[in-house]
Amino acid sequence: MDLHPTPRGKEYLERVTAFMDEHVYPAEPVYAQQMRDADSPYFYPPVLDELKREARRRGLWNLFYGERCDDPPAPGLTNCEYAPLAEQMGRSPLIAPEAMNCNAPDSGNMEVLRHFGTDEHRERWLRPLLDGEIRSAFAMTEPGVASSDATNIGMRIERDGDDYVLNGRKWWITNALHPHCKVLVVMGKTDPDGPRHRQQSMLVVPLDTPGVTIERGLPVFGYLDREGHAELRFEDARVPASALLAGEGDGFMIGQARLGPGRIHLCMRLIGVAERALELLCKRALVRTTFGAPLAERANVQDWIAESRVELEMTRLLTMKTAWLMDTVGNREAHVEIAAIKVAAPQVALKVIDRAIQVHGGAGVSDDFPLAAMYARHRTIRLTDGPDEVHKRTLARHELRRWQEA
Repeated sequence: MDLHPTPRGKEYLERVTAFMDEHVYPAEPVYAQQMRDADSPYFYPPVLDELKREARRRGLWNLFYGERCDDPPAPGLTNCEYAPLAEQMGRSPLIAPEAMNCNAPDSGNMEVLRHFGTDEHRERWLRPLLDGEIRSAFAMTEPGVASSDATNIGMRIERDGDDYVLNGRKWWITNALHPHCKVLVVMGKTDPDGPRHRQQSMLVVPLDTPGVTIERGLPVFGYLDREGHAELRFEDARVPASALLAGEGDGFMIGQARLGPGRIHLCMRLIGVAERALELLCKRALVRTTFGAPLAERANVQDWIAESRVELEMTRLLTMKTAWLMDTVGNREAHVEIAAIKVAAPQVALKVIDRAIQVHGGAGVSDDFPLAAMYARHRTIRLTDGPDEVHKRTLARHELRRWQEA
């Protein structure tokens, strides 16, 4: 296993780091002020457009995209090359991924449209997504079923002549309240009586389709994220049969293909989030004094710092091993490692953020520092793209199978 950075990967890391230092971090207070001045929690701050123009000028656009596209160009980075870049973006998670057009759920939807969409889908939706002109959402999770098992999906998709008709409810549909969101990738059942993993299909559904209603935006620990996590209602929403991705019954397969890369992208960014939290922890510990000595001299605080560094290095190595396997043997063969890092990275990140909150005292749970919002936003990742328990089940079954076969 060779994890040595390639010349191309090293060059892009230097360029992304410079962009973060020169533009993204200085834009954070501007972003915060523009959001405070807005009359809606789903406001689109103008500073993002400035950052996007600069990112494109520097060639830091669609970095996740695995192969070149004509316009705008993408570098075709491997997972191993992209991982350190995603870590840097994770250090400013509200700004950097979107500024470089590498944000979820758009990145996953772009991959779905590239691999499973028609020429019409790619021209109408993929091209403007790659250009950053529109945003998208992925509608799988439902309020009425345990969506950790995707075969539970209850939304009905019924063929009616040259159309499909959708009925059901979705929730936690991230991005659906973004003012630039124009299209949904929707999963539902076309054949409820078919084989368990062939009942589901996916469709491309414009957000303004008659019968699609945004019921509400869902808060996370009281926070309303800018892109929104919507609850949607579909009542006889009708789209042409050409909206189908791949074929009928391919929805579960598409979902699995989409979620593997999406999970590791999340984990890459989480390492950056945790590194930022550890940095804040250390800076606070050096300047705050209790009982005549800096917090940095307290043994328990030093333990937290040391443990955070050890845990972060272990998590980064597992992330890189997973990325290497995805590059060399493919996503399917790396599914055990993908499950492992999806469990490990959120837990480590939350642990480091929690320690940083503790060192900040009351300030840590206020809005004067980013830690409280950071914790709330990233606690959801233990549920996003499958809860910890589902991935642990995958790991346990893999381990048990080895000994059953022996």
